[in-house]
Amino acid sequence: MARGFCYLVGIIDVFSRRLLAWRLSNSMDVRFCLEALEEAMLRFGRPEIMNSDQGSQFTSLAFTSVLEANGVSISMDGSGSWRDNVFIERFWWSLKYENVYLHAYEDVRQARQGIGSYIEYYNRERQHSSIGKLTPEQAYEQNDSAAASSAPPSAGVAPGSAELASW
Repeated sequence: MARGFCYLVGIIDVFSRRLLAWRLSNSMDVRFCLEALEEAMLRFGRPEIMNSDQGSQFTSLAFTSVLEANGVSISMDGSGSWRDNVFIERFWWSLKYENVYLHAYEDVRQARQGIGSYIEYYNRERQHSSIGKLTPEQAYEQNDSAAASSAPPSAGVAPGSAELASW
């Protein structure tokens, strides 16, 4: 941005590379991380495991208690171990080089709009060689359909939500 900083959190499905939820904030408060987590779980169901780095937002009682209350196993990267979170790190690289650095947003509102447009493109149009030249949305839906047809629905998972194994 022309002046100041903003902070972005994203919840990504490791299997499909689909960004399930995201939030942008002008502060590093835990609230925007909780909003993204709650949206992802509401729209796509409860994951088996949530992996994150050791940032204060993700180690906070507010964040971890939501995961624990929903029976989600918590996995945190080791110090300096980027490989543990390589899928979201790769998304951050793509977002920066394919969008943010090209647009130099003036303010948070403009950044939110531009990043939102990029995420729509990333999920719906951008093909990935690592998932057979599918878009993240296609891979997610394909995996969700395969999982739904091969097993009875899990108790407590809303119809149409992600199977837990896809997270």
